Amino acid sequence: MSGDHKFEIQIVKQDRALRVEREYKERMKELYGDKIISKFSRDVVECPILGKTVSFLICMGCPNYVRRFKGVVHCKGEPIAPSGRS
Repeated sequence: MSGDHKFEIQIVKQDRALRVEREYKERMKELYGDKIISKFSRDVVECPILGKTVSFLICMGCPNYVRRFKGVVHCKGEPIAPSGRS
């Protein structure tokens, strides 16, 4: 199982959710449902690719995302093309 990912990133639960663009959040709700999105909205990870703390919802939509397992995100760790998002 360790061959498909490069990083194992610990998930941190916060009292308040980090801001995520409304359009992005709506797109994620269509894919995963309201219940899952509301459950994960207060989770954050320290992204090794972007080099900053991001919402787990951003991480889950990243092409490097492999899986979430027992409080850890498995990440491929490959470079990604910059998007308009910050």
